[in-house]
Amino acid sequence: QVQLVESGGGSVEAGGSLKLSCAASGRTFSNYAMGWFRQAPGKEREFVAAINWGGGVTYYSDSAKGRFTISRDNVKSTVELQMNSLKPEDTAVYYCATGRGSATTDIVQARELTWGRGTLVTVSS
Repeated sequence: QVQLVESGGGSVEAGGSLKLSCAASGRTFSNYAMGWFRQAPGKEREFVAAINWGGGVTYYSDSAKGRFTISRDNVKSTVELQMNSLKPEDTAVYYCATGRGSATTDIVQARELTWGRGTLVTVSS
């Protein structure tokens, strides 16, 4: 059974940057797509970014496109989310996720995902 542990959250001023990391264990990391979701206070969890098994294909939400970059290290079994030009509306708990497939669509469509516990990102204006 896969386990996911996020780190790297914190508080930052608008315009700043943060890098989130997620460490995976419990299965062959390189076989599966990975992704990030977030949940802001009072809102539903939403998709942020996904990366396929090999790292060659990525997909972003409109809000993340151009500001966030997802990457993975299949040797270290980690996935990262580099967030730049942060805005107060990026404030949320960010969750790492993985599923049963190798493609980004498996993440985007939230098919039977396993979640980490989340890490809080707070962006002040």
